[in-house]
Amino acid sequence: MNAYPKIKTDVTKAALIGGEWVDGSAGTFAVQTPHDGSILHEVGRCSAADAARAVAAARAAQPAWAALSVIERAQIMRRIHALFLERAEPIAQMLSAEIGKPITDAREEVFEYSVPSWSKSAEEILRHRGLSFPSTQERTTNKRLVMNHRPLGVVAAITPYNFPTDISSIALAHIVAAGNTVIWKPSEYAAVCCAMLADVFKDAGLPDGVINVVQGHGDVGAALVESKGVDGVFFTGSTATGRGIAEKCALRPHLLELGGDGPFIILADANIDAAVDGAMNGCFYYAGQVCTSAERLLVHEAVYDEFLEKFRAKAALLKIGNPADEETEMGPLCNAATLSRVKAHVEDAIAKGAQIEQFGREEGLYFPATILTGVTTDMLIAQEETFGPVAPIIKISSAQEAIKIAHQSGLGLIASLWTQDLATAWRVGEALPHGTVNINETSNYWDQLAPFGGAGQSGVGRELSQWFLETFTERKLLVFNLSGEKYDRRAEGGW
Repeated sequence: MNAYPKIKTDVTKAALIGGEWVDGSAGTFAVQTPHDGSILHEVGRCSAADAARAVAAARAAQPAWAALSVIERAQIMRRIHALFLERAEPIAQMLSAEIGKPITDAREEVFEYSVPSWSKSAEEILRHRGLSFPSTQERTTNKRLVMNHRPLGVVAAITPYNFPTDISSIALAHIVAAGNTVIWKPSEYAAVCCAMLADVFKDAGLPDGVINVVQGHGDVGAALVESKGVDGVFFTGSTATGRGIAEKCALRPHLLELGGDGPFIILADANIDAAVDGAMNGCFYYAGQVCTSAERLLVHEAVYDEFLEKFRAKAALLKIGNPADEETEMGPLCNAATLSRVKAHVEDAIAKGAQIEQFGREEGLYFPATILTGVTTDMLIAQEETFGPVAPIIKISSAQEAIKIAHQSGLGLIASLWTQDLATAWRVGEALPHGTVNINETSNYWDQLAPFGGAGQSGVGRELSQWFLETFTERKLLVFNLSGEKYDRRAEGGW
């Protein structure tokens, strides 16, 4: 993988604390490329004590950062955007090397999603409005009620490997634009591409301590969540971990984007060619390692054979291989834990009667594009998030059956519905227990200025755009008594 860039020595240190890259106290860990398992670099590893130092640095920097005018903060966000754009290509290449995302998809993540988040956050904070209220409790014109927003203070951001610069950028940009400071714990699988991004913050003039970085494993994230110096938490990852975070953040604001069950519903009147294209993206984009992946294809019996024939033909043409290759459409899985879960789900399905068809090799962390037919709802693959390049197909007889199946997992992030009937789309869309329902669109579609988040066990709160600001600021009401003519508080409409 010699197409990938050389890296600067300092970004392999364990932590960025108060503006300086420093060593950690827990040794190092290796980052391997999923393509062939070779070691890309050794990265310093933080301990709970290092995390505490980062929290202290964030807390020390927060008052001065929050005291800056909104336009000054917005200007810094714009400078980060500009410098990030200049460095986007080497960051995209490092991202591809570290997590095995095809280089064309890595560029999409960095150029189309990550970089613009910083300028978007500037525009959002400039337009984050307060409210004024009339006095309704007393019969007087002496009162003025004004609500504005204040930053929470210090926020911990714990981000995953599958979109290491995108998910972190949308979170960090909006959190700091609102006047908070951050301790960022990136995924250990994407440590250096995230550190390269952190260097952008420093070089663009973000004050020291506003964004701090701690590298390491889950114990570092846990230390941040448990810290009394952290006022709010952002986390994207598994439902199991998210549940634990929620329990520890009972009285602190938290935004959790967790797993998805991806029901991909194809009804009898669907445009099958479009649905096939959507399912290819939903099942095999980044080898299925996306929380919005199509985890279950619920196909109406009237179009089942046509869909399956066309879907098989498309899957057979999928270009699987080295993520550094410009022609590659699907690369390896990121790590052994993901591979183990995918294989366990597929083996369970086969043991319970499913039929399997695969395209591509199974070697190292590469897992073939897999189609499972004869899938039933008692199989693990129909109940849990698989997070791999597997298309489990369930034959249905009605929209009502699809709705029933979609309710069974307890998850509810994104669903995809394919029908050409507006009334059906509206009614089924409303009945599905998901934060978003995409109509005649792949499940792997989202808009960066629209609310994103799940229902049920798929998360708490909504992210992107102004919804980030709502979570990581506190509403504050100021009540003014302007004095004036006296009045009887006991009058009708009063006390």
